Amino acid sequence: MAQQHLDPTDPATARPSPALDPGRAGGTPGPRPPTGDALAGYLRAQATEFLRALRLHRETGNGQNGTEDSVDAARALRHSARRISGSLHTFRPLLDADWSEEMRPELAWLSGTLALEHACAARLERLLLALHRLSGSAAFPAQSAASAVGGRVTGAGRSVPAPATAAGRGPAVPATATADRGNLTVGAAKAGALLERQLTLARTRAHSTALQALGSSRFHAVADKVAVLASEVPLTPAASGADLRPLAAAAGERLTDAVTALPLVTAGHPYNAEALIHGLSPDPAPHPQDGPWHQVRLLLRLHRYAGEVLHGDGAPLDVRLLTAGQALNLHRDASEAAAAAASAARTPRIAPATAYALGVLHADQRHEVEAARFAFQQSWQKQAVGTP
Repeated sequence: MAQQHLDPTDPATARPSPALDPGRAGGTPGPRPPTGDALAGYLRAQATEFLRALRLHRETGNGQNGTEDSVDAARALRHSARRISGSLHTFRPLLDADWSEEMRPELAWLSGTLALEHACAARLERLLLALHRLSGSAAFPAQSAASAVGGRVTGAGRSVPAPATAAGRGPAVPATATADRGNLTVGAAKAGALLERQLTLARTRAHSTALQALGSSRFHAVADKVAVLASEVPLTPAASGADLRPLAAAAGERLTDAVTALPLVTAGHPYNAEALIHGLSPDPAPHPQDGPWHQVRLLLRLHRYAGEVLHGDGAPLDVRLLTAGQALNLHRDASEAAAAAASAARTPRIAPATAYALGVLHADQRHEVEAARFAFQQSWQKQAVGTP
């Protein structure tokens, strides 16, 4: 039998590509685009994680004892709440509008409230480590910072001499405190004590606020809605066959536009001290130039969540975006730490040495902000974000 020759230019004899002809016998169908079913599965999974974390949090005493399990449970609650809220924002055209608009702010309130205590603890640790580094001390003395200078620290951060000994030769200073006196300066010690008192108080208040929130009717309403979401996702009628990729790509475009608006050219030069501009402003509000960088961090998170919706557990690891996200996290941490140091420096009637140490600490954290911007610029490499 003579072999038939196919002319690829002839529609009557051309053989379609198997990848483009999924209905052909023996052909390999192309990958189907993710639809609303993938979004529903992702939201159900995150709602299940939320409920599991909530159960663990209650079993550990609602975090009242501050155990490691309760901390992990609170972290899991925040993560799932953020992912649900972020997905509702990115894919809102495919979800019931009234339900989505009512759910998103409640989840944002919950995740923000639960994050406060962890933020205070991390901020204190960061500032104390920076004080140790700036003063040449590897670690805090075993005693309090006040004992290292032979006195106690008042609420305003001023040192009060300790009672004299019977011999009248001043307070008895432990040997360890004497050894550390050369490393941990008087100003740094009092600044550390002041920061520890203020941020520990803020952490205690944040912990109480979180406990009150978790016991409130507002939280129970959110938990009830998440419980319903674990079994039923309110998609629109057209969502089941809708392609998720355009909405995910729009999230990537918003991120790209926000990054383009950043002063990346300036951030590409290390040690330009741009983050110190307005550092002496009397305005206690957050640093004005940090806002766009914080916004990019939020948009990067939404972009990452969109990728999780599209690919599930098989989401490809984008090292560039991962590194960029880490740089923006450091930027946020250093910015908030600098604000905490500036707030402590506004404490009335503190000693000049304490104010000086807090000023150096503030400048150090603002330089950390600049270093984080430089690291972000290097990791981003001025490349557009691809579709997740």
